[in-house]
Amino acid sequence: MKHAAHKASATRGAGGSSPTSRSTGATREAGIQGVDDVLAAKLNEVAPRTRRSIRLAAKASARRSHIMTGSALTVLVGAAASSMAVNQARGDWSLPMAGSVAINLVTPSSSAGYADASDSSRVSRSDYRQPLPTASQRNEGSWDLGESALDAGQMSKSSANNPAVAALMDADRSVLPAGFNPNHATGDVGNAYEFSQCTWWAYVRRHQLGLPVGSHMGNAKDWSGSARTLGYWVDDTPRNVGDIVVFQAGQEGSDSTYGHVAIVEKINPDGSIVTSECGAVMNGKTYSRTLTNVHALRYIHY
Repeated sequence: MKHAAHKASATRGAGGSSPTSRSTGATREAGIQGVDDVLAAKLNEVAPRTRRSIRLAAKASARRSHIMTGSALTVLVGAAASSMAVNQARGDWSLPMAGSVAINLVTPSSSAGYADASDSSRVSRSDYRQPLPTASQRNEGSWDLGESALDAGQMSKSSANNPAVAALMDADRSVLPAGFNPNHATGDVGNAYEFSQCTWWAYVRRHQLGLPVGSHMGNAKDWSGSARTLGYWVDDTPRNVGDIVVFQAGQEGSDSTYGHVAIVEKINPDGSIVTSECGAVMNGKTYSRTLTNVHALRYIHY
């Protein structure tokens, strides 16, 4: 009897449980399952984040920021457009700014010169002019350059490259031929004339005075024609010291074949001239004479 009871008890403990005990076991299992889900969520919250999850979270945050910024700009643009539409309907283009500051755009003027007759403080650009300063308000300047040793009266006004010619042209500017070119060809390549001849002296003296002269102008009687061909000013009036006097053959005692040339050294008040001259028999020395029949001769100026 004792053994039988023990067996029965063992059988119940092994697998033959009562309905009440099975119900209690199922309830315990359900409770354990619920605790496991909560615990898993907690573990997920504190678990280390992966790089992928961090990138995804950053992208999501950026998208939210862009959406919020776009929405804010849309609202601002809409508000500004509405304000401009209302102001245009009222004829007032003043736009409210932060701190109660407004920018007044130019509006068409009325006949009185104002956008609004009741508001004379607003004027169009064409209606408002800043008054010019009076004479007492302006700084009065002066062009006084102070003391200067430069004599403007001595400055040449001609375009001649030769300074001696430029000075003579300034003195003769009222009688210069129309279109005269002071920078014409001179024909000068050096003194090619025979020593002590009248042509030799004319070349030497012109160089002493800084005036141009040709090297191959022919016989003395031909000098006026040769000079005119090169562009020199030639006429029948002595005008300046240094003019070349041209004598035709036999004129005023000149050679009957070759003519003669001399240099004007002085023009007297009565119009007569004083010359300097040379000849083959003078051996390089010069002589002088006074001539009164001046307009019968030809003169090469420059």
